[in-house]
Amino acid sequence: MRDLGIPSGSAFPQFYSHAEDGPVFHSRRRDIYQIGWFSINSQYKLDIKRTRELLHLPDEYLPLDSFEAESGFFYNRVTGEVAELSAGRKLNEFLVGDASPQWRSFNDFLEWYFDLN
Repeated sequence: MRDLGIPSGSAFPQFYSHAEDGPVFHSRRRDIYQIGWFSINSQYKLDIKRTRELLHLPDEYLPLDSFEAESGFFYNRVTGEVAELSAGRKLNEFLVGDASPQWRSFNDFLEWYFDLN
């Protein structure tokens, strides 16, 4: 997680250092990466670079999934917020500051993601 610039005391590395369930988690009919697994076993840093360049996202955003169907989750490693972005209008509104991340913290995102009610 240090290689990704994520503070060691934040909820993000705490979750991923204790979650061992293969390369992805599946809930809400969508997968999110097991970031620790992806950092070690894939070209995750290249994926980060490619996603930032393609979507014009600021450097603090890390993809939490593969952005399939032109939609994905992104973690802000500075603020701890998580945004769900879709290509097109929603992404453009976010980039110009007219839309905010949907979850104020990574824990809020996890509670929503894994809540099946």
